[in-house]
Amino acid sequence: MPTKMMFYGKIKGIRYNPSFRMPKLHEYSNLEEGIKKSSSFIFLLGKDRFAVSWWVSPKRTRSYPYARVYNTLQFNQGKRVTIIPVMKDEGKDGDRDFIQWDTISLMSLLGVYVILGYYSDASKVSSGKITDQRYDYDYLKSQFEQLSNWQSDALHWNMSQVNKIGDLMKKAIEAYERISKKLNVDLHDLKSALTKANEIYKSATNFQQYSRSQSKKAQQREVLTIQPKEKISGEKASIDIENYLGGLYHLTIDEVYVNLEKGAACIIEAKNSKTESLPKEEDIKDGLLKMIIFTNLAELYYVHNNSYIKINEIKPFLKLTGKSTSFEPKHVQILESLMKEAEDNGFQVLVNEKIAKKQVNSTSYLDFTC
Repeated sequence: MPTKMMFYGKIKGIRYNPSFRMPKLHEYSNLEEGIKKSSSFIFLLGKDRFAVSWWVSPKRTRSYPYARVYNTLQFNQGKRVTIIPVMKDEGKDGDRDFIQWDTISLMSLLGVYVILGYYSDASKVSSGKITDQRYDYDYLKSQFEQLSNWQSDALHWNMSQVNKIGDLMKKAIEAYERISKKLNVDLHDLKSALTKANEIYKSATNFQQYSRSQSKKAQQREVLTIQPKEKISGEKASIDIENYLGGLYHLTIDEVYVNLEKGAACIIEAKNSKTESLPKEEDIKDGLLKMIIFTNLAELYYVHNNSYIKINEIKPFLKLTGKSTSFEPKHVQILESLMKEAEDNGFQVLVNEKIAKKQVNSTSYLDFTC
C-alpha cells in the first residue's frame, strides 16, 4: 500500500537541455491552421516567430499537454508560447475543468509564455455532450500581437494573463450559452461558473488560494492511489515544491527510497505500457517535465512529525516499464535518445527495474540500488 510520505523542496532556477526525440516544428502564418494540423508548431507573425503548443483542456491529464510544451523547449529563436483554455465544458455528460494557478506558475518557471483563451464554437456528439471545440482565434491573434511588443519576461506576461481570467471566464460562459442554444445541448450549470468568475477569479490572490486548495486535495487523492497503468515497487509520496517566482507546486513522487543515515533519496517518476515494451513517447515526455523539476531541486527535505530532515543527495530517475523486456529497433532508438538526455541533465533511466547505461556500441543494465 502507498503511504503518506511527504517532502518539501525548493527550486532557485532551471537549467536543462532538452533533446529527446524532438520533432521538426512546421511553420504556419495562419494560427487556426497551425492549431488544426499540429500540437506544437512555429507561428509566424510579421517578423516574429513563436514556438506554440496548445492544450485541449485546462486539465494537465488530457492529451499530454506537457509533451506538447516539451516539444517547444528546443526553440531559441523567439518566444515559447502555450495556449490554454480558461475553462472547458464538454456538456452535462462530460467533464468540466477550470484553469489552475500552478499550471501557469509552472509555465513561468519554464520560461513559457501563456496565452489564455476560450472556446467559441463546437460540434454536437449527443444530447449531453459536445466535441471539436474551437478557440476564438481572433482573440488569440490579438494576444500574439500584444506579445510581439512585450519586452519583459514570461513571469510578468503570465501575471498579466492571470489578471484577465475573470473577464475571460465571462466570455467563455457567454460563448457556451450560445453553443448550448445552437446545438441544443445541455451543459453544466453555467451560473456556478459565473460565480467562480465573479468570486474566485476576480483577483490573483483569490485565484491562487482557491487553486492551491484544489491542487492540494488532488495531490492527497493521487498519493493514496495507484493507477492501473502504474507499476510501483517503492513508496508513493507527496512533494510540495516552492520556487523563486512564488510558485508552490503540489506534486507526487511515484516511488521514493530514503536513506536518512546517508541523507540520500531516490525520487522516481514512473511510466508504464500494458501493450508495448516501452511507454509512448508522449508519456516519456510527460515524465521528462518532472525530470526538469526534480533535477533542479536546490533543496529537499523529508517531512516527518512536523520536522524537516534535509536530504543532501538527490537522485532523480525516470522509470519505464512495459509488457516485455524484448526491444525492437525503434525501442532501442528511443532508449538511446533518452539516455543521452539523462546524461546531459543529471538523472538516470530505469528500464524494468534496471539502471540503463550507455556503452560504446550497446546498452548495459545494472541492478537498481539506492
